[in-house]
Amino acid sequence: MTRLHHDRTPPVGPAPDRDAGPLAGFASLRIRNYRIYTLGQTTSVVGNWMQNIAVGWLTLQLTHSGTLLGVVIGARYLPVALLGAWGGLVVDRHDTRRLLALTQVCFAAQAALLTVLTAADLVTLPLLIVVMLTLGLTNLFDSPARQKMISELVDAEHLTNAIAINSTFVNTAKLLGPGAAGFVIAALGVAPCFALDTVSFLAVLVSLAMLRTAELYPAEREVRGSGQIRAGLAHIRRTPELLYPMLMVYVTGVLTWEFPVSLPLLTTSAFHSGSAGYGAATALMSAGGVMGGLVAMRRRRLSTRSLSLSALIWGTLICAAALAPSLPVALALLVLVGAGSITFNSSAKTLMQVGAAPQMRGRVMSIWSIGWMGGTVIGAPAVGAVGTAFGPRGALFVGGVAAAGVGLAVLLLSTTGRSATGRGGPATAS
Repeated sequence: MTRLHHDRTPPVGPAPDRDAGPLAGFASLRIRNYRIYTLGQTTSVVGNWMQNIAVGWLTLQLTHSGTLLGVVIGARYLPVALLGAWGGLVVDRHDTRRLLALTQVCFAAQAALLTVLTAADLVTLPLLIVVMLTLGLTNLFDSPARQKMISELVDAEHLTNAIAINSTFVNTAKLLGPGAAGFVIAALGVAPCFALDTVSFLAVLVSLAMLRTAELYPAEREVRGSGQIRAGLAHIRRTPELLYPMLMVYVTGVLTWEFPVSLPLLTTSAFHSGSAGYGAATALMSAGGVMGGLVAMRRRRLSTRSLSLSALIWGTLICAAALAPSLPVALALLVLVGAGSITFNSSAKTLMQVGAAPQMRGRVMSIWSIGWMGGTVIGAPAVGAVGTAFGPRGALFVGGVAAAGVGLAVLLLSTTGRSATGRGGPATAS
């Protein structure tokens, strides 16, 4: 019999705070369902990042324009920006596992279409934009479902650790994906990257099929009713542990997390490097993300203050990378930028997943998706335009200023609020 969400007794494995030794940060991997799911997701992310690199490189080959590169990338996130809250409500109303299986089938079909179009030399800029829009429609449901699924695989004590492990494994996949894409593009062209992405979705489908239903922790589904999207927004507005992280996510999601635009411009225009330089920059950022994830996996307590400090440090490192005098210096700094990105992203997701009411988690995480991914609709063309107008370094620098600025602002707001109310503990349970 499937457990209801209020029964959070762990089926397997000790709680993270009772683990000891160097492997304490991997405690959630002792849970069978979580381990299987994470393996499938990591495999798929390798293929997905091969596709991301291939799409960016293909767009630059077609257009030679940073602005149009931003338009193509932004098209993928337009549905999330416009309909993200509704997508989260759909996730709250349906079985998360079945919904994820459906999105993987759709993703595989879309990647197969890109494979055929590219191999046959039929791809054009308008056609590529249309395919990105269809990917965005699928992601409308996939993103909040993936975030919500983590909380249905582990008990409450493991949730913080599980989110950090997931982020670390995803960044490990990001390390492998761009490097593999650079090699495949140089040796075989763009189409094989799309073909490998198509196959990678089978790993997720297999992992979902292997999950033990009796060991899941599903939230009670939301019943149909009026005003449910407004209720989700009000829930965020009334909860400081959700509101402040969401503010930082929106600012950085629009202006900072535009590395698919800013990195190609930096490596190709500022340092005159080809696909190898772009692949190295992305791979080293992901390597730094793995380092940051390993640190995050061992953290027990988070707060709005610690998140704002993460944003401030992250933004400062991005500005330094934008002003680097040479490619080797920029690459070294991008390792630290990657570490900062995963520390910020993992912490923000943890604060929101733990702070959200279980029956609203899909809506909360979909609103997170609107800012973190849907913001690309505005941010990618804007950052591309900044790169065109003020030089390739400007595209990266503006993101650093945004992250540092919002981090400092929230740090001051949260400190003022804490002083005024006399409150201030951590926002999450260990």
